[in-house]
Amino acid sequence: MLLLLHPAGVLAGPVGAVNHARIAYCGLGRASHPPLAENRKLDDIARLLARGESLDEAQVRVGYRAARSLWIRISGAADDAAVERMVGLRFCGQLADPRLQEIGAYGRGESGLWIVAAQPFTTPSRQNAAAVSQLVLALTNQARAHARMCGWRHFPPAPPLSLSPALTLAARAHSQDMATHDLFSHTGSDGSSPGERVTRAGYRWEQVGENIASGVSTARQAVAGWLASQHHCANIMTAGFRQMGVAFAVNPSSAQVIDWTEDFGTPRTAARSRSPR
Repeated sequence: MLLLLHPAGVLAGPVGAVNHARIAYCGLGRASHPPLAENRKLDDIARLLARGESLDEAQVRVGYRAARSLWIRISGAADDAAVERMVGLRFCGQLADPRLQEIGAYGRGESGLWIVAAQPFTTPSRQNAAAVSQLVLALTNQARAHARMCGWRHFPPAPPLSLSPALTLAARAHSQDMATHDLFSHTGSDGSSPGERVTRAGYRWEQVGENIASGVSTARQAVAGWLASQHHCANIMTAGFRQMGVAFAVNPSSAQVIDWTEDFGTPRTAARSRSPR
């Protein structure tokens, strides 16, 4: 028999019931699964769910951007203790995700209680741009160190790249251009190509290439997405490239919120310049 004692004020409504259920029923430790913080926007999303809107529609309407989110509905729970018990018996699998951070709720357990849990979409800060660049460089070189299939093409291991200030400048300019104009393209808002932007940044090149990404919040997600794309993967694995630059730009009012650019280059030698990839 499992005996649960609830000191006065522990549950404090459905949010408290869910947080207590994650510990008492689901066996989740506070160190790895701290209590979910109530967010009023998630309360509003839960209210819209009760009115029949989808989770995606409700998030857009309320203006809450989530990296991941889920919702559950409970009915027939007479009080918070019953909500806790039903959550613990039926929803531990969903609510055990350690990435979840926030929660909202709407309704009553007896007539219908809607609960929304989410991981908010966050972006790196500009102050961490140098560290982010170093991480992308490390992940890119880690990928280049091993043979890889990019679509149907096989690439042998390639030598490591180094960061180029000029390529970083070009990458930053294009990321900011995409963020400002809500654009996702290798063609800039002024019609520029990757080669033209790299030249504009002062990089004298023999060969250039460019990877772009949007709507992903971390360096690891950006590189993983590039490696999963045939053409972006080929850029990463091209042995002729010697340097790279990478940058992100954030615009909360744009559809994708964050844009990334990774520029590759081979410094020009006596050889004739080649066309950009």
